[in-house]
Amino acid sequence: MMIFAKRLKMLRENRKELDSKYTQGYVAEILGVARTTYTAYENGTKQPPMETVTKIATLFETSVDYLYGLTDNLIPEATDDEKEMMEFFKDPNLNLFFKEMKEAPEDQLEEMRQIWEVIKKRGLNK
Repeated sequence: MMIFAKRLKMLRENRKELDSKYTQGYVAEILGVARTTYTAYENGTKQPPMETVTKIATLFETSVDYLYGLTDNLIPEATDDEKEMMEFFKDPNLNLFFKEMKEAPEDQLEEMRQIWEVIKKRGLNK
């Protein structure tokens, strides 16, 4: 439990160097716990429930594995699927397409979905 406490405190203090609002009270408020409870997490006298650990990992942009000491990689490594998706979205034409799609009215979105289904069926029939 001490590795969790040490890493939690280190992450908050590092974030506080960049943004002074990252006090124990501020982080406790974000997590939805009392400041005294959060302080106990940093001191290693209390273990947070898994749901809170997940919120902490998300808040500090790390992994649950890092917090528990199962890895020393502060920044989680992307899965193969995530790496493939990142490569996919590097295409500037796709970015323009998705931007336009995001701004399209619902009736146009439905039409685009129908067109996509036709294109997918053509690909399956080749």
